[in-house]
Amino acid sequence: MSRTLFEKLWDAHQVARAGGNADYIYIDRMFLHERMGSVALRKVLDRGRRVRAPKQVYGTIDHIVDTRPGRGGERTQVPGGEVFIRAMRKGAERTGIHFYDLDDRRQGIVHVVAAEQGIALPGMTLVCPDSHTSTLGALGALCWGIGISEAEHALVTRTLKVARPQTMQVRFEGELGRGIGAKDLALHLIRSLGADGGRGCALEYAGSAVQGLDMSGRFTLCNMAVEFAAFSALIGFDDKTGDYVKNRTPSALDGTFSDWVSDPGAAFDRSAELDVSGLAPMVTWGTNPEQGVAIDEAVPSPLDCPDIEAAGGALHYMGLTPGERIQGKQIDYAFIGSCTNARIEDLRAAAEILRGRRIREGVQGVCVPGSSFTKRQAELEGLDRIFIDAGFEWRESGCSMCFYAGGESAPPGARSISTSNRNFEGRQGPGVRTHLAGPQTVAASAVRGRIADPREFLK
Repeated sequence: MSRTLFEKLWDAHQVARAGGNADYIYIDRMFLHERMGSVALRKVLDRGRRVRAPKQVYGTIDHIVDTRPGRGGERTQVPGGEVFIRAMRKGAERTGIHFYDLDDRRQGIVHVVAAEQGIALPGMTLVCPDSHTSTLGALGALCWGIGISEAEHALVTRTLKVARPQTMQVRFEGELGRGIGAKDLALHLIRSLGADGGRGCALEYAGSAVQGLDMSGRFTLCNMAVEFAAFSALIGFDDKTGDYVKNRTPSALDGTFSDWVSDPGAAFDRSAELDVSGLAPMVTWGTNPEQGVAIDEAVPSPLDCPDIEAAGGALHYMGLTPGERIQGKQIDYAFIGSCTNARIEDLRAAAEILRGRRIREGVQGVCVPGSSFTKRQAELEGLDRIFIDAGFEWRESGCSMCFYAGGESAPPGARSISTSNRNFEGRQGPGVRTHLAGPQTVAASAVRGRIADPREFLK
């Protein structure tokens, strides 16, 4: 019988039935960060329990650490954040898990590091107390975000009770033009089908446009599945997946990796297909990723939106009016970073726009590589000089301005264009107005000082 990739992964990791629609699923690996992982480790230790398989658990510091150059120790801009950093170090030492501290060459954002270091591999299950763990499904692995209590349970038992989700396939067909990437695909999908369009589903991406993406783009696409309300996201194993992982795992690739694809004719509970051959760069205008437009479109009227009240509130917060062009809107801040768009390919794409140019006076540009490994690679390629010469700050690895937790932020009322994944009110600081876009759109906008079409720089 034909099975989807999700069904194969689920069946291979099913330990026992849990009653109703739930099963106990075996967890191959876990990744923890200091903001929530430290709490889970402390709970395990306080209850007198032990981590069942510490060598299959990995931890790092990424969420609340300061990313400015010269950081060290417990430096953070988050009030009280040093408590979490200390707790993570202590918990890792006492439990014996793998730990990438700030002085470790492997430190970085959990979802970037897990792929770079061969921690997540095709056919595996991996969980992390972070909602964007679906990023790693691009490897043909079943990966999803969990809460602190679930993290504690998985640490002690290597299992989790999970309600079996429905399956959904989204096909992107067509060839993407220059300046158009996976972030544009994700924002187009969410705009087209709604932020609730994948509610609770194990989502599988397919189609010619997905096949054409490099692994970085696939990670971006799976990352943003959370903003589509999906349980997780997957892309089947192919030659690109194989090329990516073959130097990242101590064991040679074997034939079983290539089994992690959906069988021909496998049935999904739901499906959707989008033609993206004429897709333009996407930019959000509101306070959720569904509220987006192509860069050459105008801001819509609330009357044309599914939720009139929410759209009206978003326009008020963002300081926009219906019919206003999104292109040309003045910006104050440009952020390139986060688990969505801070891999080496993202930095190369932005650098293509910035090379030989300067960002507009009055714009603060910040680039935060997704990992220390990526940062070193970028510096070997000279990308850091391109960003610095263009007027960007070149930072250490971490989550940084992806979210505001009482630490670093843009000034209230500032307009930011960002490669991150969420744009709700206050996401980058109290009163900050955030537009989501891809790395080339952010770079082009920083140069213009206004939201700009990157294709103008790529002719």
